Amino acid sequence: MGEMTAYWFRIGLAALTAATACATIAGCGLDVASPDLFVLHRTGQGQTLTLLVNDSGTIRCNGSKPKSISDPLLLDARDLAKELDADVRENRRFPAPAKVFTYRVQLQDGTLTFSDAAAARNPKYPELARAELFAAQAAQGPCGLSG
Repeated sequence: MGEMTAYWFRIGLAALTAATACATIAGCGLDVASPDLFVLHRTGQGQTLTLLVNDSGTIRCNGSKPKSISDPLLLDARDLAKELDADVRENRRFPAPAKVFTYRVQLQDGTLTFSDAAAARNPKYPELARAELFAAQAAQGPCGLSG
């Protein structure tokens, strides 16, 4: 390989490496999907509710198309994901018979199941009550469902 050919080969290789690094690290304007925060299933009396909350600020209600959620609701969802995920990692259990609803939240590190009576019985874990409130607010707000 001649000296000039080797020079252009190295320039081309450097450009290809830089382009690959840019696409890998920064996305370079590519459509990169945000991760899901959690899936919340609520069962019991009335209509079953399934919420898939994405970190991009969208929610899927009972399998519907993604809908936007407000910034405060997204911040609540992010906080809930962290707190409930910590409960999963600590292998916490919240046995209590359901009065009306049972909640199952699928998170990155596993699944947490609790009843609507668990928050009252476990005041040290306010995230349980917040998850119930989030489900009601999301159902009535962006989902357009009754509570």
